Amino acid sequence: MTSLPSAPLGLTYSSSSEAVRVELSGDLDHRHADHLVEAVEQVLAAHPGVRDVWLDCTGLSAVDSSGLSALLMVRRRIDKAGAGLHLDGRTVQLNRLLELTGTLGYLTAPGTGGQALRRTGRGATRGGPTEDKVPATPSNGQEPRP
Repeated sequence: MTSLPSAPLGLTYSSSSEAVRVELSGDLDHRHADHLVEAVEQVLAAHPGVRDVWLDCTGLSAVDSSGLSALLMVRRRIDKAGAGLHLDGRTVQLNRLLELTGTLGYLTAPGTGGQALRRTGRGATRGGPTEDKVPATPSNGQEPRP
């Protein structure tokens, strides 16, 4: 069995003072997922006051588990920057992937972003993964010290 080569991920940007729009085309897969994360990091660095990042997924032809991982990383970075993430033009296949993996609500929920982290000093207040969780007991099995 032969596999078809993946289509390169295309990224087209447009921005205003408060919003950035990134149009995606091609395959968001294991070969190209890192490009999306890097692009969003560059966009956030170039637009420090951005309030919303819109990803237009209309042109995506395929998304695999690496692409899903990239979308989750993008969400965390955008939240940390205090901006909101919007996934526009989701294809039926992308919606199905997000539903099957239980990530649709997390990726499409209105974000309080990094502002909630700064206000409370704790992890995100809505459901979904956070990067600052600490295990209840250390790996050595002893109770944590106060």
